[in-house]
Amino acid sequence: MGILTIGIAVTAIYSLYAVLVAFFSPKEEKIHQIARNWARLLLKISGAHVHVFGRENVLTSRPQIFMANHQSGFDIFALLAHIPGEFRWIAKGELFRIPVFGRAMRAAGYIPIDRENHDRAMNSLAEAVVKIHENRSVMSFPEGTRSSDGTIGPFKSGMFLLAIRANVPIVPVTIIGANQIWPKGSLKITPGEMTIVISEPVDVSHCTAEKHGELIGQVRGIIVEHYEGRVKTEGIS
Repeated sequence: MGILTIGIAVTAIYSLYAVLVAFFSPKEEKIHQIARNWARLLLKISGAHVHVFGRENVLTSRPQIFMANHQSGFDIFALLAHIPGEFRWIAKGELFRIPVFGRAMRAAGYIPIDRENHDRAMNSLAEAVVKIHENRSVMSFPEGTRSSDGTIGPFKSGMFLLAIRANVPIVPVTIIGANQIWPKGSLKITPGEMTIVISEPVDVSHCTAEKHGELIGQVRGIIVEHYEGRVKTEGIS
């Protein structure tokens, strides 16, 4: 039995367990912890080893918006397993339509975003503001989709406008090596090394919606700098 097949089976079991737990105790924190345990098990099964730098930049005392580059499905597992504190995912709406798995995501308080419908996307961002006001951080991939070749694509504006609106700092997160473990479009998972670099929070209190492009450039620049630096010095791609 291959790693991917085992992973699918584990995901189905954990999703069903999360839905059952939510039925009797509908607390988002409990379901999020189940998601963490699911991610840790998948990393262990796959032989993926994650090295994390900058955990001190995660402020568990106040909400933040984490923004990470997106290379692989393993980005999700690594972030769930290694980013401390309470946070809620903003994820593509298609995931929430997967039977049982989607129910589990909703039970955890994760937020679907419709990438094709602007009004629904804005409603999702409004829901994210509510989560932030409840002192929960938010995790997102501002590229909006996985990179097919490991490069970092352009960032969409929605999450940056959310940060400005909610006046919460952005934490740039750089992920390196995930695409070597499970490339986009591949059915093969290869054991390997991943690196996560959590950068210092970026203050948004001085930013306005009209100049959010400058904020995008700043955050993306931090991620690109760490990514290219690690790739060059460690030979990771």
